[in-house]
Amino acid sequence: MMEPPAAAAACASCRRRPLPPPLLCLLLAALCLPPALGLYTVNAVYGDTITMPCRLEVPDGLMFGKWKYEMPNGSPVFIAFRSSTKKNVQYDDVPDYKDRLSLSENYTLSIKNARISDEKRFVCMLVTEDDVSEEPTIVKVFKQPSQPEILHQADFLETEKLQMLGECVTRDSYPEGNVTWYKNGRVLQPVEEVVVINLQKIVDKSTGLFTMTSSLQYVPTKEDANAKFSCIVTYYGPSGQKTIQSKPVVFDVHYPTEKVTIQVLSQSSTVKEGDNITLKCSGNGNPPPQEFLFYIPGEAEGVRSSDTYIMTDVRRNATGEYKCSLTDKSMMDSTTITVHYLDLQLTPSGEVTKQIGEALPVSCTISSSRNATVFWIKDNTRMQTSPSFSSLQYQDAGNYICETTLQEVEGLKKRKTLKLIVEGKPQIKMTKKTNTNKMSKTIICHVEGFPKPAVQWTVTGSGSIINKTEETKYVNGKFSSKIVIAPEENVTLTCIAENQLERTVTSLNVSAISIPEYDEPEDRNDDNSEKVNDQAKLIVGIVVGLLLAALVAGVVYWLYVKKSNDAKGKSEKAAAQNFPSLPRTASKHVDKDLGNIEENKKLEENNHKSET
Repeated sequence: MMEPPAAAAACASCRRRPLPPPLLCLLLAALCLPPALGLYTVNAVYGDTITMPCRLEVPDGLMFGKWKYEMPNGSPVFIAFRSSTKKNVQYDDVPDYKDRLSLSENYTLSIKNARISDEKRFVCMLVTEDDVSEEPTIVKVFKQPSQPEILHQADFLETEKLQMLGECVTRDSYPEGNVTWYKNGRVLQPVEEVVVINLQKIVDKSTGLFTMTSSLQYVPTKEDANAKFSCIVTYYGPSGQKTIQSKPVVFDVHYPTEKVTIQVLSQSSTVKEGDNITLKCSGNGNPPPQEFLFYIPGEAEGVRSSDTYIMTDVRRNATGEYKCSLTDKSMMDSTTITVHYLDLQLTPSGEVTKQIGEALPVSCTISSSRNATVFWIKDNTRMQTSPSFSSLQYQDAGNYICETTLQEVEGLKKRKTLKLIVEGKPQIKMTKKTNTNKMSKTIICHVEGFPKPAVQWTVTGSGSIINKTEETKYVNGKFSSKIVIAPEENVTLTCIAENQLERTVTSLNVSAISIPEYDEPEDRNDDNSEKVNDQAKLIVGIVVGLLLAALVAGVVYWLYVKKSNDAKGKSEKAAAQNFPSLPRTASKHVDKDLGNIEENKKLEENNHKSET
């Protein structure tokens, strides 16, 4: 290694001149020493304090210590001096290090506020009367860059186009770093005309710090719609290589529509009459199309609208295929809508008044888009079968509801009502019964009719009105009114039943308590009336059969008697001819047509005696 020019001149001067004092020669000789090998290095952080220990052992007889640094051309610049005897410290007038130096007693040099310009070769010198010792130290300064930012971002990206995505900028780095682009955590490698990366480094002359700018040009695809782009700066610090990552950025990627979709927006999965329907058409492009053509069943031309088309209070004729397309009539989609309906016709309906015994045909007709369930309700009770009236009875009256539903369609239900009123003129049947105490009799007036008849009791002859009566509950057009009396003589009671249709009067003779008579049984309970009627029909049938049998037996017996009488007549005539003195009484009995069986027997005995 060549000696620095200043040191060579000093050495030459020393050789040319008379021998100077020993100290001066030692100092000049130190300048002539070549640089040492295996240099000690101090790594410092920009802005921190640089601490450089003097790595020489302090010799005996030390006079002073000094620090210097070397210029790029090799010339030395002394910056600090410390005397070992006077204990004083002196700092040379070097502008870059003014008020920044500190030299300790052990000759450790500290430099505050480390700068890039402090990156030099410093030398510690210890001087005795006989020797000058030197130990160099290399200073390295590091500065961490700022977090990278992606600036000048594109407002949006278009597919199939090479365009500037943005610039990754990181500032104030030393030494210079490197910038790498990432997409979704993977390195973006340069690809010709697809991924183009340019890195630019600028040095601040006043600070020596680097600013690095990396631009990215990119051809996006549809899949980049949600991609995260970021950049990372790699730099060196005192402890080695490190990285800092930017915040990720997502870009709005524009791409054309490739598919159109139509949807039916409804509150339920099925549509029924009266509902509102909203059709929504959408395209998968970005930005999505704002206008579409909607094709409605029965209309040849499409209706231009935004991405929605609303139909209110739809009817069954709205059933059909609906389509939508872009305004240029490309990329069409379709859907089928079925508007469900349910019609119910009840005949008759409303309030209907009929007379008892009349027939009333009832029909409940259903028309629906699907199979419907029909059921009947009478007076809040579900019926097992549909009503049918061939002969109306009072119990048939009531409120009837015909109800139908489409179970597959939520909320589609119809019902209609029939209020059936069965009217009838009052019908009366009176019965009497002697009470168990034999002291009174109960007279009952059984009444049928609707509207409910008003009942009045009177005593025939006197015309007096009986007010003390008891009535049973009015059920199915029937009820009973009864009185309890203890007549001292025979009386005739009259029951009068009257409603808006007619006035009916019936009387009943009641014997005095002292006169025995046959009591008439009361009617059975109305709840068992149908059962009683069936039993009565059975009894009537049996009685009629017995009567027919008796009639046949009577005819046979009559023929037999007639034949016997003819034979007896002939015998009597012959006897008369033989016995003319027959008593008149006998002939009188014979000629009598209305004789009883005993008389006939006596007549036969007399005839037998005469013959004898």
